[in-house]
Amino acid sequence: MPRLPALVRACHPLPALAVTAVSTAVAATAGRTGWGLVGVAAAVLTGQLSVGWLNDALDARRDAAVDRRDKPVVTGEVSRRSVAVAAGIAAPLAVVLSLLAGPLAAAAHVVALISAWAYDLGLKGTAFSVAPYAVSFGLLPAYLVIGTPGHPWPPAWLVLAGAVLGSAAHFANVLPDIDDDLATGVRGLPHRLGARASAVLAAALVLLASVVLVLGPAGPVSPAGLVALPLSVAVLVVGGLRARRPGSRAAFNALLLVAVIDVVLLVVTGAAAL
Repeated sequence: MPRLPALVRACHPLPALAVTAVSTAVAATAGRTGWGLVGVAAAVLTGQLSVGWLNDALDARRDAAVDRRDKPVVTGEVSRRSVAVAAGIAAPLAVVLSLLAGPLAAAAHVVALISAWAYDLGLKGTAFSVAPYAVSFGLLPAYLVIGTPGHPWPPAWLVLAGAVLGSAAHFANVLPDIDDDLATGVRGLPHRLGARASAVLAAALVLLASVVLVLGPAGPVSPAGLVALPLSVAVLVVGGLRARRPGSRAAFNALLLVAVIDVVLLVVTGAAAL
């Protein structure tokens, strides 16, 4: 039986928890309460678990080739088969939990998950590698909003912000591992553009997401929005400086922090808009 801590580490816990927390906060802003919020958190978390475990199961040989000691499958703490089985359990569970929000909302979440699984299954090594991130993160707000009473459509600015933020996440996430990826034949869009261009694109995209969240909702810009933009810039600058160390994930962690800033901004100023 695989050791639970190793299995947890193989699911990419930080991104999984971050996406779940962000989704739950947005769902609360959109009007979900009680068990509805629990359903959102459970569906998003299991979906993220399936994506993370599938990634490590499929990439086991590549990770071993570059001796990724941060990967439990590579160190032998958990078997590739156990991680694959965990992904196979989490995926249908995520689909079932999505149905609690209704068929239209579930369809949005399932398509988002299919897009994320397609990335793991091969799109990550193509020039279209950013597309699954844009599609999945763009559809996630649709799932969260459509599942509220009355099943309203999400505002365009929210979907756009999700897609842009997801695209930024792709470029930032690749940066720490770009050399190892190239050594094992992975040539997604960031690899083709290079580390420097990808870092610039990641910063530009995440700031664009902040701008969309500040200017997208109807009405005057809130004081919180005026604070969020310079704060996001400062976080990205610090993350970029720390990311100069070999193997650092500081750029991606900075992106996650800016995403949290954006969610706080949405909760503070976006409730009326949703």
